[in-house]
Amino acid sequence: MGVTIKEVAKAAGVAPSTVSRVIADHPRISPATKKRVKKAMKEMGYHPNANARNLANRSTQSLGVVMPSSADKALQNPFFPEVLRGISAVAHEMDYSILLCTGETDEQMLEAVERMVYSNRTDGIILLYSQVNDPIMAFLIEQNFPFVVVGKPSERVDEITHVDNDNVRAGKEITNHLIEIGHECIAFIGGSTDRIVTIDRMKGYESALEEAGLPYLDEYRIHTEFLKSGGRQAVHELFSLPQPPTGLVIADDLMSIGVVNMLEELGMHVPEDISIVSFNNVYLSEITRPPLTTVDIHIHGLGSQAAKCLIEKVKNKEEPAKRIIVPFDIKYRSSTQEKEAPTEV
Repeated sequence: MGVTIKEVAKAAGVAPSTVSRVIADHPRISPATKKRVKKAMKEMGYHPNANARNLANRSTQSLGVVMPSSADKALQNPFFPEVLRGISAVAHEMDYSILLCTGETDEQMLEAVERMVYSNRTDGIILLYSQVNDPIMAFLIEQNFPFVVVGKPSERVDEITHVDNDNVRAGKEITNHLIEIGHECIAFIGGSTDRIVTIDRMKGYESALEEAGLPYLDEYRIHTEFLKSGGRQAVHELFSLPQPPTGLVIADDLMSIGVVNMLEELGMHVPEDISIVSFNNVYLSEITRPPLTTVDIHIHGLGSQAAKCLIEKVKNKEEPAKRIIVPFDIKYRSSTQEKEAPTEV
């Protein structure tokens, strides 16, 4: 078995991404570091793949796809298999393959993306998330490497091609549904506030409450992971309050399922005791009990549009930045119920 980049990196006392940069003769690597890495490569008998290096000026016919976390965690959420299905459909049609990139930490993910770029293993990259101060996005901009974001960039919006929904408007419309059926105590459960999708959906929620003259309380906003476990944790926090909410806006269907399960354990029922609205319209949202009222963001379309945009950028480096907004619609199901007015004594 041949020597790996990781083994060379360990012997030279550097990160694997530094070895990749040395192989690519990156100008930011100091002569001393280059000398140390090349010495380790020679002593260990490591030979870079010449074919991979020679791909710099011609297409690899592959697209890199960066997940927001480790694959085992991200793929628990049906959003990601569905968006990958959309990307794959276009990639297959255009004769491109797909390389998945994941990592447990931001640092690991950045190193993986750096290796992908420096070793010329892919023509362009799709980021399946958008977060504040993203080192990967900053790196791709610095390298002038073709990439597309699924979501809205936190900055330089007009300079970065991205495919998104109008999440602010979606958040407002789905919250208004709860207000229209009589709910006044409405909480929001979302992911990390580093994620732009959470920020935008929460902005829509707050805007709806403000226009209706309803308060949006800090204790009614919970931020956790986009997983069933995250939904269960949120229920514990919200229903320990002196005045628990009667309506919930939940930023992801998988979290909603965790919320429903936890409420049942507490002896509460949806929608009789609490109404729930959600986002994404993954396949689980229709078959769960009760079926979820949710915003259909057309996940497959987000993926296919992102792949089309990236291939356009790969084929034409001068392709201007685009903002593609995929329309959404609301699927009204049975997880909401009109709130009865309090009985007068």
